[in-house]
Amino acid sequence: MLGLSQGASAETLRVATFNTELQRKGPGLLLRDIARGEDDQIIATLRVIAEANADVIALQGFDYDLTGAALSAYVDALAATGIEYPYQFAARPNTGMPTGLDMDGDGYLGDPRDGQSYGQFSGQGGMAVLSRHPIDHATVQDFSAMLWRDVPEALLPQTDAGPFPSEAAQAVQRLSTTGHWVVPVDVPELGRVTLMTFHASPPVFDGPEDRNGRRNHDEIMFWHHYLDGAFGPAPADRFVLLGDFNQDRRGGEGIKAAINATLEDPRLQDPMPESMGSVLVSDDAFDTVDWTDPVPGNLRVDYVLPSSDWRVVDAGVLWPDPETEMGQIAATASRHRLVWVDITR
Repeated sequence: MLGLSQGASAETLRVATFNTELQRKGPGLLLRDIARGEDDQIIATLRVIAEANADVIALQGFDYDLTGAALSAYVDALAATGIEYPYQFAARPNTGMPTGLDMDGDGYLGDPRDGQSYGQFSGQGGMAVLSRHPIDHATVQDFSAMLWRDVPEALLPQTDAGPFPSEAAQAVQRLSTTGHWVVPVDVPELGRVTLMTFHASPPVFDGPEDRNGRRNHDEIMFWHHYLDGAFGPAPADRFVLLGDFNQDRRGGEGIKAAINATLEDPRLQDPMPESMGSVLVSDDAFDTVDWTDPVPGNLRVDYVLPSSDWRVVDAGVLWPDPETEMGQIAATASRHRLVWVDITR
């Protein structure tokens, strides 16, 4: 145990993000595996979330289905560990959403890269928010349908032949790889807390046009435009930006301008959460993902960034010593590690 299970106090909110990597290769398979109760990875993710004991947590890499059956089953499995999340939000992600067009420029139609973003089926690797406190569904903002070309100063990919992969593709291409959500949570002791969450594209798996790298940059920059009021009223305080940014300001591939601007934005604060009891391959105690096989190594790509008006009480990355039982559980759960921050007024 890492001393996290007691959770935050009544006046403190523990906010977490965790890329569970629970995506499966076909629709319904995640629900099947949860229902069987025998899948080592699922059991490990449940243990990790129970260990963190967050009040509200954003999940990535969790398959979406229209009825929410998989998420409901997963919440029930969490309840069996003693962690109750009576309030949830999930919406259809852009992953695997068909377009009928060649979206990756390979000359073929209908493969996983020809959706709005990569997906072997619609909904693969979606997102969800779980909360102990009420979510105001009526005022949730879902920007997932926004076209990439409609984002201010969009870095749309170009080649000598023109827009990549085509003008027709860019006319329908959405910005969000998975989704961009603004989710209000009403916390009795603290008032309304606005979660701004997303899961950005990895800035790799493309060619010299740097389509994925440019998209990753603009997905991160979306939040700057949002806070500037480009898409309507935005919260001035009591918000938290969190999720899988798929970008490290130090290492790995991608355009670093957006992540640097985010971590230096005076409207946000970076608690610089350190790994709890970890023995890391790299020297950086703030890494959140183990991509050591074969490259690029451990990186920091998962973030919980409270607005500057919050008082940060504590923060951490749940990355136990790999020689311990909990370390082995965390490694079985996901290559990503859960990141948490305790905030108060």
